[in-house]
Amino acid sequence: MTSSSTYLLLGFPESKRQAQELAKLTGISYADIDIHVFPDGESKITLPADALKSTTQIVIYRSLDHPNNKLLELIMAARGARQLGIKKIILVAPYLAYMRQDIAFNPGEVVSQKVIGKLLSESFEGVITVDSHLHRISKLSEAIPVEYAINLTATEPMGEFLKQHVDSPFLLGPDGESRQWVEAIALPNKMDSSVATKVRRGDKNVEINLPAGDYQGRNMVLVDDVASSGQTLIQAAKQLQQYQPASISVLVTHALFMEGSIEALKEQGVINIWSCNSIKHPTNQVSLTGLLARELKEILQLTGENT
Repeated sequence: MTSSSTYLLLGFPESKRQAQELAKLTGISYADIDIHVFPDGESKITLPADALKSTTQIVIYRSLDHPNNKLLELIMAARGARQLGIKKIILVAPYLAYMRQDIAFNPGEVVSQKVIGKLLSESFEGVITVDSHLHRISKLSEAIPVEYAINLTATEPMGEFLKQHVDSPFLLGPDGESRQWVEAIALPNKMDSSVATKVRRGDKNVEINLPAGDYQGRNMVLVDDVASSGQTLIQAAKQLQQYQPASISVLVTHALFMEGSIEALKEQGVINIWSCNSIKHPTNQVSLTGLLARELKEILQLTGENT
């Protein structure tokens, strides 16, 4: 079996701290990937050539929010590593973009999940992500056909965080898609929970209907996997106000939070906005590093057996 010490973990500039923490917890050496952006917008990627001489197996850490630039730089880094003799590459992407659209709703629409999934499968032997937004498929391997396609969930560390920071929380999912995260946190921790229904009329136009519930005087926590425009959470918080809860908080895995969404949530009485550190954001409170490290250790041992 190949030990994890034979691996090298590479991190990009914007997530250097998270990548270093993951390397430390996993017992892997760390090195930087350098990026220089030219005035015309092109990126020059420089890999740590000296460090790569001592291994043929690497892990690359990069979360894929703002994906259009990040994906291209990531693929260039992986292809460059191959040219330097690297045989096995594992991608750790806590947030994985372009997984939502898995079907064409109108003629001519490109199914992004299939395109990006194939692109990643051509560059990596394994992909580890967290709470990837999958609709009509049950396994990440259906979208990214690699040997190790791992879609972790952040519900365990999220549940631990809530137990430490909220007195007797009542979890509310803002729509049906959030049910799996709400129940995965609420059931093992014996927390009250409910799930609203949503009618989407556009990217920034949603209607939320709350189920009947005893919300008055409760510490309500809106739970979801990803917050982008924030409209679903904003409307859910607005609907909750009529019940006079003791407090309203938001806890999400992935904090995209488009411009103005944080302010809009606060205007609806949300006092706490928390997220996991899958995407670097001021709301980060829940660390996923331990979760990722446990899975990465297992993957490295498995791949080592076949090396």
